[in-house]
Amino acid sequence: METVTSVQPRDDFQLDLIFNTGEAAVFDMRPYLDKGVFRRLHDITLFKQAYIAFDTVCWPGNLDISPETLYDRSHKRARVNS
Repeated sequence: METVTSVQPRDDFQLDLIFNTGEAAVFDMRPYLDKGVFRRLHDITLFKQAYIAFDTVCWPGNLDISPETLYDRSHKRARVNS
């Protein structure tokens, strides 16, 4: 199973990610911002507090998104050197 090892939130509600496979990717959170608990992430200050825990991206307030979603729906960019 692919897991997230690094996250860097962008100002445009996208996440720069690195997975345990060595792949780098960009995940666009914008389609999720009008759904359920993710509505809270419209606050860019909160969005930019993204961190890694439990092998995925999390935010304060018990928000997280599954690593499978991040991997399957992200735009892969390149493999990173290990």
